Amino acid sequence: MNHAAHVSIRERVKKPPSRAILDSYFSPALARALTHHFHIENWVHLAHARMLERQKIISPDDASKLRACILELDAAGPEALRIDDTLEDLYSYVERHITGTLGPETGGRLHTGRSRNDLHVTTWRMTLRGQMQGVLEVLVALRGRVLELATTHAGTIMPGFTHWQHAQPITFGYYLLAFADQLARDFSRCLAAYHRTNKSPLGAGALSTTAFPLDRQFTAAAHGFDGLMEVAYDAVSSRDDAHEAAAAFAVLMTAVSRIATDLQAWSTLEYRYIELGDQHCSVSSIMPQKKNPACLESLKASAAQVTGNLVASLACAKNTAFADVSDGVTAVSDPVTDAALTTRRALVLLEDVLAALTVFPGHMRHMTEIGFGTATELADVIVRETGLSFRMAHNIVAVVVSEAIEAGKPATSIRAEELERAAQTLFGRGLGLSAEAVRAALDPAENIAGRTMTGGPSAATMAEMLRRREAALLDDTVGVRDLRSRVDAARAESFGKA
Repeated sequence: MNHAAHVSIRERVKKPPSRAILDSYFSPALARALTHHFHIENWVHLAHARMLERQKIISPDDASKLRACILELDAAGPEALRIDDTLEDLYSYVERHITGTLGPETGGRLHTGRSRNDLHVTTWRMTLRGQMQGVLEVLVALRGRVLELATTHAGTIMPGFTHWQHAQPITFGYYLLAFADQLARDFSRCLAAYHRTNKSPLGAGALSTTAFPLDRQFTAAAHGFDGLMEVAYDAVSSRDDAHEAAAAFAVLMTAVSRIATDLQAWSTLEYRYIELGDQHCSVSSIMPQKKNPACLESLKASAAQVTGNLVASLACAKNTAFADVSDGVTAVSDPVTDAALTTRRALVLLEDVLAALTVFPGHMRHMTEIGFGTATELADVIVRETGLSFRMAHNIVAVVVSEAIEAGKPATSIRAEELERAAQTLFGRGLGLSAEAVRAALDPAENIAGRTMTGGPSAATMAEMLRRREAALLDDTVGVRDLRSRVDAARAESFGKA
């Protein structure tokens, strides 16, 4: 017998939702819930029913019937729910299904000691947790790819830039190592946000718990949470879990966008440092020579979208009451879900792009040699060889570089006698530098080899830094795998227990 007509969560009001509120609010929210929360909400129902039985709040027979009904619904999928635009949200349709199947005497017991307030924030946290796991997994994969490339190109000499101008010689591997460290910090931020998200609000009720003797620790463990959102009012009123996750995603995607900007510039004819794989590019409908970096433009657009998602999530909560409210607690979930999905897709794309990247070491080195990025080392040589102050040496080299540029000559054209002449003109004294000392100072490889102090790009320091980062990556990879394993084990326990 179907008892649905006798039970309704909307008995306080006499009319069904209007078409306007359905179109603007209830229906879009329901569609998202059916996509992202359906199976998670069933998990919550199973654990809550089991806890009610353990606490002798409902009978074993009722618990068994509730469990069978929930498992049957979960296996059938969202299509089993009769969506007719008369109810507000996913839970309302699920409850109607359960009470319609089991009758209100048994089906109506599932919601004992619970509110949609704590139910919803629980499912949102569990959903966000799963999305964050996905981001963490692809983030460690991307770090692995970047470190692999950094190892391959540890000796690939290129100009280092500041303000888009040649600054000092580095290697492509050194540049990538810097990006890998940024990604490692992003991982740390996302992981910290994950652990603060992975706290159970269930049992908070509407805002002040309940007089029923619920076991909140049991349901927290059954859902794979690390612990509780202990204060019930905080549990249903706060969404800093979502704000923090969105902020971590936005910081991460900003770094991705900056790398994409460099790669896009370096793939042009004017730079010709790299070339993107054909599979990551689009073409022109009119210009046959074009190979457009569609992947990089997509990454930068994704970063903008995630930043917008962060702003939207904060704006939803700004100037709302510190309580359970739809705008400050509920609406936050949509932009943060979008941020998580966009971030994950972008990280997968960037790893794919890097795997297919072609690098042109010869041209990179040539541009490093003819540019003036070695000027700092030349000034340092003058200090070491002659005892002049650095500022005096800086002045001398600046004069010689300026003259070379005005004459259209490359850095490799600088000679010892030109430095001698500039020193005499500026300070009335000679330098006595040898031609070999000047040549070595102007050699990018010699520049890099001399950077042996902590954090420098020399071969020895690069090898040591890469070794430590690969070990850290392995630890993080195992850690992420453990996160998912713990959650999967909790889910299997909830769905498998008789």
